[in-house]
Amino acid sequence: MTGTALLALVAAGSALGAHRLTHARWTWRTPRTAIVLWQALGLAWGLASIGTLLGFGVAPYGQGVVVGVARFFADPQALSPVRIASVAAGLLFMLLLIAMLLVAIVGVFRARRRHRALLALVAHGDPEMPGTLVLDHPAAAAYCVPGVRSSKVVVSAGTLEILGPYELAAVLDHERAHVRERHDLVLLPFTSLRRIFPQSRMVGRTLDAVELLVEMAADDRARRHRPAKELATALLRFAAARPAPTPAGTLGATGTATADETSPIVVRVRRLLSPAPLPRPLRGAMLAGATLVAVLPLILYAIPA
Repeated sequence: MTGTALLALVAAGSALGAHRLTHARWTWRTPRTAIVLWQALGLAWGLASIGTLLGFGVAPYGQGVVVGVARFFADPQALSPVRIASVAAGLLFMLLLIAMLLVAIVGVFRARRRHRALLALVAHGDPEMPGTLVLDHPAAAAYCVPGVRSSKVVVSAGTLEILGPYELAAVLDHERAHVRERHDLVLLPFTSLRRIFPQSRMVGRTLDAVELLVEMAADDRARRHRPAKELATALLRFAAARPAPTPAGTLGATGTATADETSPIVVRVRRLLSPAPLPRPLRGAMLAGATLVAVLPLILYAIPA
């Protein structure tokens, strides 16, 4: 079996794995590991899809994707029009993925810059909450504005009214966890993928799944410093208050509590109160598998057709 055929199998397998993962519930037991697995599947799908198109195009050279593409630029006349079109499609798809990622990054940075400028006008510090800005707004809101050197955690006046001091401390720890672990960077590739396939239900479910895992990872980090009941109670109070949508480029507390047991707020509260983490050896095996999935397409790039 040629490297190109194997790349096609990896691309199909990654898509199938992502589809199955959107319906998985064991991921809630180990959100950080699941996030790594999602990243590995996304990277493998992108590399394998590009490699399949390029590999088919340069197959007559019989020297693999990397060497074949180099020879293509040196002597494209050696290939048939169909092969040339396949190479062009692979290169265009690669450029599209990179371009959409850059567009997403620029868009987020611009939104954050605008929001920081707005916060400088309408928000103020509180000596009882060092490092936190208070927004004079009656709606419940708590979010972070990530950044390399200028990260900010923001709460509204409405939040201060509905949360007690211990619940507020748990929410602030949750938002600081988003900042420390740079969950905004985790989400960027998936938001850029939605720009490319805006009508895809699969991509939408993928983004929803990763966003929930990111929130769970921040919950776990906050639980290290505060009792789980405090954050769980804060989430329910937030949901009952119908919090305002978080501004573009930020991460924050949103969502409403419903009777559906699979609603994000209900799921997060239940796992906070009844944690069931996966055993460490199993998590280690999953990380090793994710690493293999991510690097496999690069290995196949060198296999001759």
